[in-house]
Amino acid sequence: MSIIEAIIFGIVQGITEFLPISSTAHIIITQMVFNYQFPGLSFEIFLHLASILAVVIYFRRDLIEVIVGFFQYFTNKSKENRTQFFFAIYIVVATGITGILGMLLEDSIGDSLKTPAFIAVSLTITGIFLIIIERFVRYGNRKEDQMTFIDSIIVGLGQTLAVIPGISRSGATLITALFIGLNRDTAVRYSFLLSIPVILGSTVLAIGDFTQGSLVADIGIVPLMIAFIVTFIFSWIGIVWLIGFLKKSKLIYFAIYCFIAAIFVYFYLSPDTIMEV
Repeated sequence: MSIIEAIIFGIVQGITEFLPISSTAHIIITQMVFNYQFPGLSFEIFLHLASILAVVIYFRRDLIEVIVGFFQYFTNKSKENRTQFFFAIYIVVATGITGILGMLLEDSIGDSLKTPAFIAVSLTITGIFLIIIERFVRYGNRKEDQMTFIDSIIVGLGQTLAVIPGISRSGATLITALFIGLNRDTAVRYSFLLSIPVILGSTVLAIGDFTQGSLVADIGIVPLMIAFIVTFIFSWIGIVWLIGFLKKSKLIYFAIYCFIAAIFVYFYLSPDTIMEV
């Protein structure tokens, strides 16, 4: 892999990972537009780790609050500790649902759906739901202390939709969380913190490649490190950007972008291509 390819893939992965526009779809688009060969699942997961590092650092205070509150609840059942204890449980429940259903659905979905036409449909569906949640659903006002197990189950089911090529994980969880009545701050916090166990869990799939060193051999240590750093930087930018947009209630712009991307994918990319990511 060249340095330029590493930078481009890092930018695309980083900026799209947490925006509701599907990072997988944009990796596919990048491959087809620039005629690049994406190294595969191990490299994708490696870049995801850079994105998760950005989340962990950005939401470090939230993570500490949840972890500390969870363990303190066993000895001090204050209202704050109770809120953080169950918030951690809700993260585990949603992650478990996504993990189990994701493994069951992944084989049945297969690479046959990673075509321009299907990606275009997925992007269009994402855009439609972003418009629905922005224009036709009143934002809720429920916070962490008002969440229930049902909420975590519903969000977990919504997150599972991300196994479909072109459906954004962050978009699916965010839309679902807003739809069930969580306020914007809680929905964003829940969505981002959910990404940590989900993506870390997926690294199990690439442990063999990491330990055997094949990732370094196939790509090269310098491009690999550059891609990681660039992904981290642009993931951070994406996090800040999304939070800023949501404070101004601007999901409609992401919907418009999804429609434009869908049109481009459907009409301008080869209909016979099946991507490997």
